[in-house]
Amino acid sequence: MQRENLLRISLIFVFTAILFLPAVQALADDTGAIPKRADIEDQFKWKVEDIYPSIEAWEADFEFVKGQLGSFEPFKGHLGDAPEMLLGCLKLSDSVDIVTSNLYVYAYLKLDEDNSSGEYQELTGRISALNSQLVEATSFMQPEMISLGKEKLMSFLNQNQGLQVYRFSIEDQLRRQEHILSPEEESILALAGPAASASAATFNMIDNADHKLGKVLDSDGNVVEMTPGRYYRILEGTDRDLRRRANDTAQISWKKYVNSLSSTLDGSLQRDLFYSKARGYDDCLSMSLDANNIPTSVVYNLVETVSRNLAPLHKLMSLRKKVLGVDTLFTYDMSVSLVADFEIEYEYDVAKKMLLEGLEPLGEKYLTDLEVGLNSGWVDVYENDGKGSGAYSWGTYTSHPYILMNYNNTLDAVFTLAHEFGHAMNSFYTNSVETYPYHGHSLFTAEVASTCNEAILMKYLLSQTESKEEKMVLLNHYIRQISGTFFTQVMFTEFELAIHKQIESGGATSADWFRKTYRDIYQKFYGPDLVIGENNDMGGMKISHFYRQYYVYQYATSYAAAQAISQKILEGDKNSLEGYMTFLETGSSMYPIDILKAAGVDMTSPEPVERTIALFSELVDEMEVLLLQ
Repeated sequence: MQRENLLRISLIFVFTAILFLPAVQALADDTGAIPKRADIEDQFKWKVEDIYPSIEAWEADFEFVKGQLGSFEPFKGHLGDAPEMLLGCLKLSDSVDIVTSNLYVYAYLKLDEDNSSGEYQELTGRISALNSQLVEATSFMQPEMISLGKEKLMSFLNQNQGLQVYRFSIEDQLRRQEHILSPEEESILALAGPAASASAATFNMIDNADHKLGKVLDSDGNVVEMTPGRYYRILEGTDRDLRRRANDTAQISWKKYVNSLSSTLDGSLQRDLFYSKARGYDDCLSMSLDANNIPTSVVYNLVETVSRNLAPLHKLMSLRKKVLGVDTLFTYDMSVSLVADFEIEYEYDVAKKMLLEGLEPLGEKYLTDLEVGLNSGWVDVYENDGKGSGAYSWGTYTSHPYILMNYNNTLDAVFTLAHEFGHAMNSFYTNSVETYPYHGHSLFTAEVASTCNEAILMKYLLSQTESKEEKMVLLNHYIRQISGTFFTQVMFTEFELAIHKQIESGGATSADWFRKTYRDIYQKFYGPDLVIGENNDMGGMKISHFYRQYYVYQYATSYAAAQAISQKILEGDKNSLEGYMTFLETGSSMYPIDILKAAGVDMTSPEPVERTIALFSELVDEMEVLLLQ
């Protein structure tokens, strides 16, 4: 029963952690060279040997899992014979999943230490292939369980005490029973998988292989071939003419693919519609949210509440226009910092101290466990040659969490560390309390702990600084974070709703239709002070997340929930802190909406969303005063 979710749940943390955080780069030596792995002191490396002390130990477990592939065959077609038969299959699945997860995470963590390593390239390939074989060997479980029917499954639960641990999971499958098809029909849908994913695969090839952003002359007259990283650095720079030329070049480069992008996005929407109809859902949104039993009203409430309260975002655009001193604010003016250059370096030991001081409101137990994590091989701190980029938190049910960093002494790096430790502590506490079937987290709740850490740390730093310049840097960071993680994701969600409704109502799409729909929503969100250039309305066709239907709204809901929780904790509400600690211990043994309600946040109401908007408004007002003094 857990096989389909085993690595998907773990990988949520890897993916979401990287998604909206800057890919921090580590310190190089005086020559500018990136250090080799061997040059990094052991105290700054994670201890992957805590999972397996040697390759030989890994190989032994690999052979164990391989030998278990045939162990599921006797259960096939017999899950309904007796409660003990069903329990035996579920327990076998859990035991093999736990070992497979250790194998998988160990191999990929070792590979991320140095991606050029042939040894670990081979290990990751082998465990990925073995995992696929295990998926196939256990694919009969869910359809066969559902085919037993509610009456028989409930009878089994009542007869066998050992099955009680699986009660919530089984009842959840029964809740969705009408949308789970017969084994034969499920097999057909599975066969359609590669064809259904073709649009996403084509977009990925355009985005990462075929498309080139083009070349531009930099401020010194040098020809620069733009990569995404170079392009964004230009957009963050102070040379406005260079920003304009880089933007125009990049948008024209995308325009060459506009019809292909329109076709792939339409194909992805058709896929969503096909599956929603095949499974008997009213629409694509209902299907997407049903897995976690989230009411569709949560998404509509999010979009409608933000749409009614866009004045603070419009004010920010007006302030940006004034501070930059431009007659017309264009989209290529949106990434320039409103704060003059002011850099403070935060050594790693300083960052650790900042976390321990700033997160003090979370209580003595949290701080004690955090300090253990900071000093016990949880974190791989600095960049080395071949190391994976960005930042993430990962781990297994039986291991402590692991955090990949590329720490570079910047403020962004400090907040990245706080963010990843939010994920890590969430996993640490959940794994210590939940049984294995419920140790994972839904994306709807996964970003709450990480963002809560950032919010509490930010408010601590703002309260401690006496420097106007440092306060402006902190406010600028906070404002940009809310703009990107909250408002932009709600804008994307409104676009997703619009394009899915177009398909669901039998309407047609085209490149022009996608562009106009995106432009109208973009303009509404950012207001009259922003002028969207002729070719700057293709964003809706360039975002990979739209190939995972109704995915991004969860960043906004998680952000709103985290802000609400952190605010109550900082107000000294003891019940809120106790509720939050219970939240950290809860995996998937409850529905996400109920988990957050237990922590004191009701995402079915507009209140948490309104709180975040009110906070953003206060930050913009405070920034305005400081900038215009």
